[in-house]
Amino acid sequence: MLDFPRWRIWMLNTLIVVGMAFAIPSLLPTSMRAQLAQFMPTPTINLGLDLAGGSHILLEADTSQLAEARLEALEDSVRTAMRRAKPQIAIADVSRSNGELSFNVTDISKVDAAREVILPLISNNVGARDWNFGVNNGNRIVLSPANSGNETALDQAMDTAKDVIDRRINALGTLEPTIIRQGDNRIVVQVPGLDDPEALKALIGKTAKLEFKLVDEQADPDQTAQGKARVGSQVLPYPDNPTGLPYIAVRRLGGISGDKLVKADPTFDPQTNEPAVTIQFDSEGGQRFARMTQQNVNKLFAIVLDGQVISAPQIREPIFGGVSQISGSFTTESANALSISLRSGALPVDLTIVEERSVGPDLGADSIRRGVLAAVIGTTAILVLMFLVYGRFGMYANVALIINVLMILGVMSFANATLTLPGIAGFVLTIGAAVDANVLINERIREELKRGRRVVQAIEFGYKEASRAIFDANSTNVIAAVLLFIFGSGPIRGFAVVLMIGIVTSVFTAVTITRMWVSLWVKRTRPTELTI
Repeated sequence: MLDFPRWRIWMLNTLIVVGMAFAIPSLLPTSMRAQLAQFMPTPTINLGLDLAGGSHILLEADTSQLAEARLEALEDSVRTAMRRAKPQIAIADVSRSNGELSFNVTDISKVDAAREVILPLISNNVGARDWNFGVNNGNRIVLSPANSGNETALDQAMDTAKDVIDRRINALGTLEPTIIRQGDNRIVVQVPGLDDPEALKALIGKTAKLEFKLVDEQADPDQTAQGKARVGSQVLPYPDNPTGLPYIAVRRLGGISGDKLVKADPTFDPQTNEPAVTIQFDSEGGQRFARMTQQNVNKLFAIVLDGQVISAPQIREPIFGGVSQISGSFTTESANALSISLRSGALPVDLTIVEERSVGPDLGADSIRRGVLAAVIGTTAILVLMFLVYGRFGMYANVALIINVLMILGVMSFANATLTLPGIAGFVLTIGAAVDANVLINERIREELKRGRRVVQAIEFGYKEASRAIFDANSTNVIAAVLLFIFGSGPIRGFAVVLMIGIVTSVFTAVTITRMWVSLWVKRTRPTELTI
């Protein structure tokens, strides 16, 4: 137990030095940290919302809009599948009402064939159906949403929305946002240290659903002005319409969605020198865009963003290569925000802000001061008590405690972890837990000395017997911290992270490191008596 080979001593000392080195950048002033970053990486601990200040926003999804989008996508898929069927299956009287899609199969003898075409469209990967299939009056097919399909669609949409929001916030250069789902249709967003919460709300609230639709040039302007469209078309707002009419009619189906985008960058229109956004499609999207423009030369097509037309240029020639430009009434800031939204992807569902609050940095600074004060007072009291009670062995425990504190900071810095107010509480808690192991060891050594064992035997048995209780106790603490991290959220997870790191480093320093120091001291001095 007290035999430490040279290689092991070097390894343990190296771990101590590396762990403490990672803690140094987090302890330096911001100015010195910036200078150090010019020469080497400086991972630091990020402060949570309650310490650094920032914004807290609760978003709620519009489930009715998701249901309508699913219906529209299903209709488009059904029309395409029927058109591509061999032989082609003609359908008529297509209707979307009460959350259902229904249509007539013109040739009643092809109802079974239509069923075989539709079944793959309404089944998911595990064989279950997202839509219920029914036939009325012999030839009218009705597709209604299944409960499992609605739940799956909402769950997938919320996961996608969470990922999109994460990409948008990271594009702003903001570190360590907390983005978690709450319930079935809500998302909590917390961004520490954010100076402009309005910009955050504008960015994450924008759906950024981009579509390219052909303009219905046969539409009656009077009907369009009243919001009425022909069958197969829809009326959309067009604030910058050159005709002065704030609406325009577009073909509802047959367009291209922006989910095939691979690139979106802010730029300037070479003709007007006004801010614009250049977009690029992937290979499939580029082919579809080229085919659409090739088949509709001299026609108008609308660029639709979040259900509003921002431009309706004329297709003068086919556009190959999958690269196009979106122009409109952009400022430099809005063009940059739009490019971020498009790059990060469209939100699959509209999100509404139902709660928002801001935390000022002054409150966080006060929390840090009080937390540091509590840690300093607690640590000082422990250091004095350990030295008075255990002497030399108390000093070993004290040095190990200081190393433990620095190693916790070092591990958190290396992991780029976030420190919250409950995290400070966990930090202070681990300080007491760290010396608890040394108390068990020292008391066990005392017992062995009272039993008449020699110094070396007492130390060896003290570490051996106490280590079992130490590892058992800390194993239960780790299990509790893991469960808090898995099932907790926000501040609770911050507490769990610091607690887990502190438990591991405290056992390492209090047991392994102090045993190494004691071993070296015993080998050097060969004491015959021990006062502890």
